Amino acid sequence: MTDVTKLSAAELGRRLAAKEVSAVEVATAHLDRVAAVEAKVNAFLYVDRDGALEAAKAVDAKRAKGEEVGPLAGVPIAVKDVITTKGVPTTAGSKILEGWRPPYDATITTRLREAGLVMLGKTNMDEFAMGSSTEYSAYGPTYNPWDTSRIPGGSGGGSAAAVAAYEAPLAIGTDTGGSIRQPAAVTGTVGAKPTYGGTSRYGLIAFSSSLDTPGPCARTVEDAALLHAVIGGHDPMDSTSIPQPVPDVVGAARLGATGDLSGVRLGLVKEFAGEGAEPGVAAAYRESIEALVKLGAEVVEVSCPSFKFALPAYYLIAPSECSSNLARFDGVRYGLRTGDNGEHSLEEVMSLTRDAGFGPEVKRRIILGTYALSAGYYDAYYGQAQKVRTLITRDFQAAFGVADVLVAPTTPFVAFPLGSRTSDPYQMYLADLYTIPSNLYGGPAISVPSGLSEGLPVGLQIMAPTMADDRMYRVAAALESALPPLTPPVL
Repeated sequence: MTDVTKLSAAELGRRLAAKEVSAVEVATAHLDRVAAVEAKVNAFLYVDRDGALEAAKAVDAKRAKGEEVGPLAGVPIAVKDVITTKGVPTTAGSKILEGWRPPYDATITTRLREAGLVMLGKTNMDEFAMGSSTEYSAYGPTYNPWDTSRIPGGSGGGSAAAVAAYEAPLAIGTDTGGSIRQPAAVTGTVGAKPTYGGTSRYGLIAFSSSLDTPGPCARTVEDAALLHAVIGGHDPMDSTSIPQPVPDVVGAARLGATGDLSGVRLGLVKEFAGEGAEPGVAAAYRESIEALVKLGAEVVEVSCPSFKFALPAYYLIAPSECSSNLARFDGVRYGLRTGDNGEHSLEEVMSLTRDAGFGPEVKRRIILGTYALSAGYYDAYYGQAQKVRTLITRDFQAAFGVADVLVAPTTPFVAFPLGSRTSDPYQMYLADLYTIPSNLYGGPAISVPSGLSEGLPVGLQIMAPTMADDRMYRVAAALESALPPLTPPVL
């Protein structure tokens, strides 16, 4: 009998629709896989076995009655623990929210339920999505299934690792500066950041409101596109949601899988053409470009000079917004409360709660952001960073005047050893060097496996104009069709 945990989401959907296997059987197989490997991976913070089996039974019942269900109905999914799920613990990887069970669902959660996907549980992450390695989770790090001595990327390392370890065929991540794409690159999976506003942020615990973007994690480009189609689209509950339909990302992925890129212009970003990347990453990048050219793509070099300022600009804008968003965690309304014994003032309780509940990286970014927004420094730091953001947007717009998509490595290096960068925040921040510009611009970007370096996965990043998400899926699927699939070692 076929091991259903090894099948793609698309294939699972087809077999479920044909009633070759039941949703309960598929859910049970994945839950058993989670139980078998979680001690080695630590991808989940909470496994909702009862809820998953109940959801799977409901899908089977609908099929038995002949009711119409979606193409992913009955397919299991893991959800990053920054997305609220009614009645299910949602911690954002932080002690300050330990045990909190939201009274409502995020829009994305609602859409997953309506589409019949079976939620297995909530995945591990860097606290409040602040990190590039999932080592800043208050509940211990996640381990890369390719080499459990190495990081799985961050902040969404749990979602990427769950997909790579065959614990779930699909997962939801969020991308603020690369937190879907960078984990995808280092775990050999596919991770897509949709156009900002193309997926709802309602029910997403905010880190940086002008950057946060929920998106799909999968093992194939088609699977990512199918999930994107489920979660995308306008949401009146989110004031930043774009009132336009999702582009035909599934059709684009299937078109790309035919391997024909005739007429597609690839823009090689001069500033990111492997510069600063490890030799093996740079070599995989060049080989990927050659593979795309063989499929008929035309290569043009583009210059985006403001991209070199993206990293410092991001680390002023994101911490500034986080210092505002995290002010709500005050030990009064919900979550952890420390020192409330009648002997401390409100301000003291708030201070004690935040000291106990927030980890070192969250504290670092709150302090940095509060300083950047303080009187006398606002214009010099936050104001200047926003001007750089405008320049980066102009660079993207100019580049897309001559190219259909832009390509670059996803991250400068492969998965690094656990603990090797936690003492040097700047070296940790460099993991997002190539991914941050797309967040500052707001356009879509995807990471697709592009080979190995030293036996570890490398990702190619494909960036597209805003609301042209279908373009990146077409190119990503074409590259996927041209390269041998990556298979992680057996855990």
